Amino acid sequence: MKKKIFIPVAAVCILFTGTAFQNDFFEIAKQIEIFTTMFKEVNMNYVDETNPGDLMNTAIKNMLNELDPYTVFMNEQDIEEARINNTGDYTGIGATVKTLKDKLVVIEPFKGYPADKAGLKAGDEIVKVGEVVVADFKDNAGDLLRGAAGSTVNITYLRQGQTFKASIVRQDMEAKAVPLYRMVNDKTGYIALSKFTNTASYEVSNALRLLKTDGAEQLILDLRGNPGGLLKEAILIVNLFVPKNELVVTTKSKVEKYNQTYYTQREPVDTQIPIVVLVDGGSASASEIVSGSLQDLDRAVIIGSRSFGKGLVQRPKQLTFGTQLKVTISRYYTPSGRCIQALDYWNRDGEGKAVRVKRESYNEFKTRNGRSVYDGGGVEPDIEISGSKQSSIVKAIVADDYVFDYATKYYYDNAKPNLTSFQMTDADFVNFKSYLQSRNFAFETKTEKALDKVLQTAGEEGLDTAITSGYQSLLNQLNAYKDQAIDNNKGQLLNLLENEIIKRHFYREGLHEYYLANNEEVVKASEILSSPAKYKSYLRP
Repeated sequence: MKKKIFIPVAAVCILFTGTAFQNDFFEIAKQIEIFTTMFKEVNMNYVDETNPGDLMNTAIKNMLNELDPYTVFMNEQDIEEARINNTGDYTGIGATVKTLKDKLVVIEPFKGYPADKAGLKAGDEIVKVGEVVVADFKDNAGDLLRGAAGSTVNITYLRQGQTFKASIVRQDMEAKAVPLYRMVNDKTGYIALSKFTNTASYEVSNALRLLKTDGAEQLILDLRGNPGGLLKEAILIVNLFVPKNELVVTTKSKVEKYNQTYYTQREPVDTQIPIVVLVDGGSASASEIVSGSLQDLDRAVIIGSRSFGKGLVQRPKQLTFGTQLKVTISRYYTPSGRCIQALDYWNRDGEGKAVRVKRESYNEFKTRNGRSVYDGGGVEPDIEISGSKQSSIVKAIVADDYVFDYATKYYYDNAKPNLTSFQMTDADFVNFKSYLQSRNFAFETKTEKALDKVLQTAGEEGLDTAITSGYQSLLNQLNAYKDQAIDNNKGQLLNLLENEIIKRHFYREGLHEYYLANNEEVVKASEILSSPAKYKSYLRP
């Protein structure tokens, strides 16, 4: 009887599964054929000459834009950049460079590397590489700076309105995952981790062991501004502090083979040392795996502001002609079961932007000790430092490079500051506000955008004259609000300026040393670690 029932049921399941697969396959084949014939007809019959490569590149990018920003098509140059990002090894001039339409801006020269030795400074604008004018170069001009180790690249750059030339000998480089580890006091060690490259866990392990040798009985792990990297390195770093066979992260996908559960595989270095992990809005992906799992396991206290909220996992897929597709294959979940993805790319607003998960939609989970933690928007710190969370107006000022550009000006107008005691003054803030005005800084709020639409609609209906005075009054109030908003964020803006100026003089290593003496989060972490009772209280429900 069981066989008589089971066999027909199994046959029906196979039939429906097969039918569903066939329907999917047919639909994919159908759409590919439609696109292929359309693409052919456009290229053969369009009134002007077309570039098939450009058209296809645009088509691919627009198709992927409907998904999420991490699912991307990668050409050979993109693949090389991804390799550098994961390994930290490449050949070049030894500087972070930002590519603009007509120039390459040096963002940060690395101490002791070719760009630094050649005298390049942050803010220098490279306008010519060899005989190539950057403004005339159609591809990624940053690639012009790369080349074989030992080869020379000649550049022309602008600094403070003057033109300079430099010859730079390229060399093999290895970007450190740990730019600084140091004792904060006689008992507290500090490790800054900037990226999860394939040497990250080794560097953190080495730093931890050396700090313990120096007397460290407690630890601050700084993951602020760390965008992530290799998943395996995140698991290995968690493993330094928790026992073998401990659950760290789970990935879930519609494809069965991508459903994975990751446990620690090695013996830890120290399962008892008290840890404070620092995070902010720039801590993403692998940083959130480390901070989220240590929080769920009640193994660390998290301080700062809510992390970025990237709970999506990507995997590269080889395509033809040396290209790749980096595609989102799954979501990851911390030990408590929460996914901390902040943006919902499958539900978008009227402007086509991904919707942020609302707090009332967060789901509650429990840590090992029974503390409440939540999904839906990054790792929420156990202790939130208000000054570490950037407001919308501060984000706009930073995004438009006003902090960076003012720091460049300050660097050339002022003497070298003291590394540990440097602080900007009220007069400096007034000067910065004047600088913003001179650069015509304009921050458009969502309210202004909505008012513009109202005025446009009113014009179409012939009502614009009737509401003009009220509209202008609202704009004046908004402008007054924005002026006040800059003042309200004075402390955060001054901190950003101080950090950028310190980095100009003392490099990234010096910036982390400056943090040890002046940063609010580091000071708070040291305070909590100095009191075992207070530290333990944050790990209890």
